[in-house]
Amino acid sequence: MGIISVETRLVEQRIPADPANPESRESLLPQAGQVWYPDSAFKTAQAIEDFNRGENLPLMIFANWRGFSGGTRDMYGEILKFGAKIVDALRTYRHPVFVYIPPNGELRGGAWVVIDPTINEEMMEMYADKDSRGGILEPPGICEVKFRAADQISAMHRLDPVIQALDGELQNAKTEADAIKLKQQLKEREEALLPLYMQVAHEFADLHDRAGRMKAKGVIRDVVTWKRSRSYFYWRARRRVAEDGLVRAMQKADASLSVQDGREKLEALATSGVYGDDKAFVAWVTESGSKIEEQLVSVKHAAVKASLASLLEEFDSSSSSSSSSSSSSSSSSTAAATTKRVKM
Repeated sequence: MGIISVETRLVEQRIPADPANPESRESLLPQAGQVWYPDSAFKTAQAIEDFNRGENLPLMIFANWRGFSGGTRDMYGEILKFGAKIVDALRTYRHPVFVYIPPNGELRGGAWVVIDPTINEEMMEMYADKDSRGGILEPPGICEVKFRAADQISAMHRLDPVIQALDGELQNAKTEADAIKLKQQLKEREEALLPLYMQVAHEFADLHDRAGRMKAKGVIRDVVTWKRSRSYFYWRARRRVAEDGLVRAMQKADASLSVQDGREKLEALATSGVYGDDKAFVAWVTESGSKIEEQLVSVKHAAVKASLASLLEEFDSSSSSSSSSSSSSSSSSTAAATTKRVKM
């Protein structure tokens, strides 16, 4: 199995001096961890292509990226092109791909976009540990967009009893001095509550980035704890390799069969309760060789019958069209001969 993991430490990119230019100097560029830079993005894309075409291996991606580096230097370094190469490599991947967000890992921004399972739904699956986080924006960023200071103050006036009492007194203020004093008290209360409301908003936004919410939204297939991840992915990889091999055998017998159609046929063929259990499915494939072979023969016969029926239908339609055209041409010749005799 091919493995792609993440460098979480600060590293340095060393660019040597140009030997042809005596004025050039060696430069050291710091690169933060959990971030894709042009060189690391290209390395990732190249590794995916090698695992796919050269090694023919299933792929495991330990996803712990906060995004792509978007500085001016990186734009000149073609960071967008190398990010697109990752998408292209995953789109054409022909073997199972497992994306796993490890404990305390996070998948953010453009990093989520380039390894989203919808790129290659037939081959890619995403999983997350219960202590991981995932989402395009981090909690502070989403609060800056969705829950700004004006929204927080509005929530205070709706929820805080002290502010509600001050609002009532302000409406019934009899003098301008009383109104100014109450407004000052309101402002002090709002400033005192702002840090608390921001903290609560961050926690609320963080709840939406957790594994349970990701599964509820359908963006991951399952929540897999780190403790049981080894055995889980061992059986999941074996099952996917066996299942995809059978589906390809069906497609070889019937080229019109899609991957989803092949999986539905296997689900109908498997014993009740086996298809949803990876370990049981692997055992069933091992024990049911003759039954599976009969299904492959049945698929091949059905494909041949459908092909012959299609050819006969095309032949009948072409024969009827040629007959109608010949009869119309003979009718035209007869009419022309009759007209000639009438003139004579």
